[in-house]
Amino acid sequence: MTRDEILTRLRERILTFATSRLQKDVAEDLTQEVLMLLHEKYARVTELTELVPLAFQVLRFKMLDAHRKSLRRGEYNDQSVDDLPLANPGDDPASQLDQKQRVDRLIAAVRQLGDRCRELFTWKLEGNSFPEIQTLMGQASINTIYTWDLRCRKQLLSLMGGSWE
Repeated sequence: MTRDEILTRLRERILTFATSRLQKDVAEDLTQEVLMLLHEKYARVTELTELVPLAFQVLRFKMLDAHRKSLRRGEYNDQSVDDLPLANPGDDPASQLDQKQRVDRLIAAVRQLGDRCRELFTWKLEGNSFPEIQTLMGQASINTIYTWDLRCRKQLLSLMGGSWE
């Protein structure tokens, strides 16, 4: 049996396993990712007895990653837009004043931050991921970016008076 035939049969098994635990479209995406990884990174693995456990281990990691990502994005608490009440277009003047004061405090605090923190927040607000920010800042380790982010957020919270409210 050739490697392509093995991968074709393995795909069916992976997809069945993933579909039993995830939605069909997510399961198909993860199956494709696993097969691509096996083809590109583990091309040297040809024995079926090694390939099957490896494929399922990679699939489990991919499933955990997808689960963490959906938790982080809040996808488990999704509600239909039709079920949500319509927002009141006009807030009362007290709420508007409170909101304006919070925004003014935030802007004043951000102005007191160093250049690195302002750049980091700017790139985060533009939608860049941490690996993209790592490249933009020219850092070798992503952990450096995580550390800077934590420190910048703590500094901003401190400048805001210890509370976001």
